Amino acid sequence: MSLEGNQFPSHLIPVNQFYTFTNFFVQLGSGSSAHPFNSVKDYEDFLSRADDFAVIIDQYIENMKDGAREGVTQPRILIEKLLPQIDAHVVDDVEASNFYKPVTNMPDDFSDEDRGRLTAAFVEKIEGTIIPSYRRISNFLSDEYVGKARETVGLYALPNGEQWYAYMVRLRTTTDLTPDEIHQIGLDEVARIQAEMHGVMEEVGFDGSLEDFFEFVNTDDQFFFDEAEELIQGYRDMSDHVTELSKDLFDIMPITAFEVRRVEPFREASASAGSYQAGTPDGSRAGIFYANAYDIKARGKWAMESLFLHEAIPGHHFQIMIQRENDELPGFRRFGGFTAYTEGWGLYAESLGKELGVYTDPYQYFGALNAELWRTIRLVVDTGIHAKEWSRQDVLENMNANSAVAEARAVTEAERFMAIPGQALAYN
Repeated sequence: MSLEGNQFPSHLIPVNQFYTFTNFFVQLGSGSSAHPFNSVKDYEDFLSRADDFAVIIDQYIENMKDGAREGVTQPRILIEKLLPQIDAHVVDDVEASNFYKPVTNMPDDFSDEDRGRLTAAFVEKIEGTIIPSYRRISNFLSDEYVGKARETVGLYALPNGEQWYAYMVRLRTTTDLTPDEIHQIGLDEVARIQAEMHGVMEEVGFDGSLEDFFEFVNTDDQFFFDEAEELIQGYRDMSDHVTELSKDLFDIMPITAFEVRRVEPFREASASAGSYQAGTPDGSRAGIFYANAYDIKARGKWAMESLFLHEAIPGHHFQIMIQRENDELPGFRRFGGFTAYTEGWGLYAESLGKELGVYTDPYQYFGALNAELWRTIRLVVDTGIHAKEWSRQDVLENMNANSAVAEARAVTEAERFMAIPGQALAYN
């Protein structure tokens, strides 16, 4: 599959608002992600990686220049969403940079000599290498690239785009299903799941149409927190509860610790509702469930249990960390994988809700059905975007007509599908 994929020039569109190294590097450099800052060597390692980051940025720019000449560009809307994420790191005061946080949080046991030397080195590296790199790519995107970016949003519009998307479908799903076949599966499944939702409406005594019920759960104050931190704390409380419940179904559990964090402000507007970042096999870094609290009135409480089961426990945290901790497996099985395999476990974990002892609230069970519905809608809209020439507005209208989704999440998800063709198909 990798060799076959070499004919499709994905390197010419290296950045987008959803998955991009410019964001990942901030997570690394701020100390909030995978990069440790526990020893002097950790700090020195990051300083050397900052030089490599500058090389990567310059290569990205050259690749995008080539892409523009060859008619292989990102949709304009995605670049417009990416620019604020990048510009957040072009700061005048080095101490205001996220990359300065490791200096602020330097371990107490560092000697005065190391502390002074590393502080000076970080200031020099941030001012002389990191911020200029972000400024270069920002200037290129805003001054040159966005004007050449395309108005279309689907892969079909790129050279050899139809074949490119068919390849991405096979890569993501590990099947030989065509985009048309997947589109029809999505339409059929939407109808089935919506029929199940009517059962929840009857259970709670709701009088009205399914569309009315969607409006109710998206607007009634009982379903929303007032403050972002309440949502994050709700997930932390859920972590303790679901971990205990999981002991009834699982004999093998990860050794690696687990924690809940809020998605960082610089990327939350374009991030998904939740995501998982694996810990280290030796347990030195915990697995992390990142929960998105952007636009808190778009984050219904009824969605929390199913999302947590999928992304965290017993979902991705169990699967990925048990896999990585097992040193009897070969490396490609411990650290590799296919999207369909990983997300298949996430969906299975969601299906265990009632057996675990959650989904006892009918609205939480509705949330599980809505999550299932949402992923089924993805089959329709991902293929719609990339194979059927749907516009961004076509996608939003389909989402709003068929699910309980607030505008902020609908926009984020629609643009996610534009940025990573075929990935959303791996969930069914």
